[in-house]
Parts: sequence; C-alpha cells; structure tokens
Amino acid sequence: MAAETTEPVLRVQGLQQYYGGSHILRGVGFEARLGEVTVVLGRNGVGKTTLLKSLMGVVPVRAGSIHLAGEDLTHTATHLRVRRGMGYVPQGREIFGRLTVEENLRMGLATRPAGERVPEELFTLFPVLKQMLGRRGGDLSGGQQQQLAIARALCARPRLLMLDEPTEGIQPSIIKDIGRVIRHLADRGDMAIVLVEQYYDFAAELADQYLVMERGEIVQRGRGADMERDGVRATMSI
Repeated sequence: MAAETTEPVLRVQGLQQYYGGSHILRGVGFEARLGEVTVVLGRNGVGKTTLLKSLMGVVPVRAGSIHLAGEDLTHTATHLRVRRGMGYVPQGREIFGRLTVEENLRMGLATRPAGERVPEELFTLFPVLKQMLGRRGGDLSGGQQQQLAIARALCARPRLLMLDEPTEGIQPSIIKDIGRVIRHLADRGDMAIVLVEQYYDFAAELADQYLVMERGEIVQRGRGADMERDGVRATMSI
C-alpha cells in the first residue's frame, strides 16, 4: 500500500460530462497513487463507466482536467494515453472473438516497441491463457475472457490500470483469482489501479481508497479499511 505522502500518479479535477442534455459527471475529482487500489462504487447509472471512459479519452470531457504523472492528458487522443501509461479493461471485456488468445494479447503490444513479446509474467498471473493461446477468444468462458482482457491491457505495461466491473457475470472461483491478481499488481508498487465495482465484498477486500458516486458526483470517500465503519455497505444497498 502506498504512503499518503506519495505523489499521485493520477490527478483528476472538476470533471464535467454531458450526454445530450443530461449532466452525467458533476465536478468529479480524485487522486490515485502507485501501489494502491482505488475503488469506485455506486449503483447503475450514476456515472461510473462514463468516468472511466472520460479518463481514457473515449468520450471528451466538457470541463476539468486529467493529469497522469504530472502530464496533462485532458484532451489527448486515446491511443496516446495508452502510450503515456493508461490501461483500460472495459465493461463487457470487448476482446476480439475471432482472434486467438495469442493474437488478442499481441494487440495489447500495439503501443510497445516493435518486436516486443508478450510478458511471460502474464502466464504466471493467468496460467489458463498459456494453455489456450491457439483458441479463439470467442470460444473462451466469460471468466477466461475477463482474464484475457486484463492480460491484454497489461501487455502495454501501464502505470494506471482501470477496470470496469471485472466481476460481472464471472464464476466465483475466477472472481477470487482476479482479486488475487489485482492485489498482486498493486503490491508491486509500480502501478495505480482504479476499479469500478458493484460487488461490495470484492471491492472492500481490495480497496486502499474508496469513492462512492451518486448522480454523477462523488458523495463519499475514505480509506478502504474504514468502509464498514463508514457505512458504505448500507449506502450500496439503499
């Protein structure tokens, strides 16, 4: 776990986002540090996915700023954010179903120097992927696809990894495996992780910092160890 004095690798200030006439993000701001998991909680429709898409540049922000390692990326193209160190695992995984597992992983190397190979560490984190390198992504189970999506993002060696509801539709045994991988990646100390999640127990187990969103705003925040005392579970169940 990173110390509070560590300079944040991600600094988000005053994000405003609209879809048509709907105000989706309302002045969202937070920081994420290397070695920590920042969990973003909230019910459906509160803006969690829009927040990650805004950070990744998939949708442009109306106002506010996004800094990664001190560099202003607020208006930077998505592929350049990946080059600067952002990794993103979208909700629904979005792997390439007609490509093999190996080909999906190589897609994650698109921003790396020519000739770079898939990191061997990924097969230690996700052993099933090594067994299925020649299998098409669309033939994998939901849990295996989720592991592939995370591994693909890790191929770019991000300093910031953002995951959008990685437990959605996944069997319990693989949820535990994914939780162990997320904790391992954070504990290495060279990556900040932002995890959007609705599954409270999974989130509470991993959170170093938590943020609760309602109607496009962060309405509660604190340290992960204080989630129960702060009544976050009750907030989620309302």
